[in-house]
Amino acid sequence: MTVNQNIVKTQDANCPHDKRVSCGNCRLNTICLPISLHIEDIDRLNGIIQRGKPLQKGDYLYRANDHFHSVYAIRSGAVKALTLSDNGEEQVTGFYLPGEVVGMDGIADNRYTNSVIALETASVCEIPFNRMEELSLQIPNLQRHFFQLMSREITQDQQIITLLSKSSAEERIAALLLSISSRNSRRQLSANAFRLPMSRTDIGNYLGLTIETVSRIFTRLQKQNVISVDKKEVLITDMELLRNIANGDGHC
Repeated sequence: MTVNQNIVKTQDANCPHDKRVSCGNCRLNTICLPISLHIEDIDRLNGIIQRGKPLQKGDYLYRANDHFHSVYAIRSGAVKALTLSDNGEEQVTGFYLPGEVVGMDGIADNRYTNSVIALETASVCEIPFNRMEELSLQIPNLQRHFFQLMSREITQDQQIITLLSKSSAEERIAALLLSISSRNSRRQLSANAFRLPMSRTDIGNYLGLTIETVSRIFTRLQKQNVISVDKKEVLITDMELLRNIANGDGHC
């Protein structure tokens, strides 16, 4: 079985790029919403969410220094967050997959600190923050869930720091693959077979590696039967060894 066949077999259909999708029937609602929300509360939340036309690859969801007004839940596709260094170079700061929320970087100063760009065709649910605040006061479970999302964002930032502190390129790439694996699993998709929506260049930028190093490590991991790669499709064939490499205990 090829990697592509395995991807098709193990993943369910994407949440459609359709703004008629509601919180009640989106397959990602168990990730975006508190499980304990009542139907009427979901309807109230659905009433404030705005669903525009899908972003195309390269489109900006928002730009750094734009006025903060909303947070966004990724419904389908994927986006990347980036910032500009002091010398004007782009630095990728994160990748966001369906069910994950972006935009919380704007809460502190009422301006977004990152720019967010679509990596592929992507649909998002826009949640106006002032309306979210109003609803959170009325629905305690929603407020608690939003705090959990903020906590997850902080945890991810800490994981990035840990990831970039790893001494070897193998450890960094292995850790990134494991991160995507666990996030897929949380969406009830395959933890072993998935598509990487980002380019090798973006991966290198994010991890502080050259594109040549990224390509070399992917090739090395494949030769050691840790992963199987077909263009952007990845199949993890030895999860235990990949974890060992990420922890600095394995060699590829």
